[in-house]
Amino acid sequence: MKRKMHQVASPVTRVVVMMAFLSALFLAPANPSLAASDTKKAPAVARTTVVEHTEARIKELQTVLKITPAQEKLWENLQQVMREDAKEMDALVADRDEKTKMMNAVERMKFHSQMTETRLNQLKKFIPPFEELYASMSDEQKKSADTVFEKGIMRKHKSKRK
Repeated sequence: MKRKMHQVASPVTRVVVMMAFLSALFLAPANPSLAASDTKKAPAVARTTVVEHTEARIKELQTVLKITPAQEKLWENLQQVMREDAKEMDALVADRDEKTKMMNAVERMKFHSQMTETRLNQLKKFIPPFEELYASMSDEQKKSADTVFEKGIMRKHKSKRK
């Protein structure tokens, strides 16, 4: 019984810890010394929105997965979920950016928790349309999808890697 509970709890715990870690990475200042000092100016960096990143990811996935005309409807369903999630995340990031200077450590942790919960809910919405699309894929497409998602959804897929 303990082993079965461990088999379920361990992956869930890993996902939650990973989401918290990723949220902290994405939401923390790029240079900790800038956070500690008001005298230094942050370098001007072009910031990509989640929506922009998602649009690029959609194009990349469509190419890598070689979506067929028969799979277009399933692909459109998945794209819709991805776009809605990106808009939601952009709104949260904008809210954070607006309030970040006034947040204390506790408020920041609560915000990270909110981001993690949001991302987890987004993954729950993403899985059903992705399962449908995956079920319609050829073996070659499934192999490509397995490779892309094995490396992580946020990393670049290198189709020529051996």
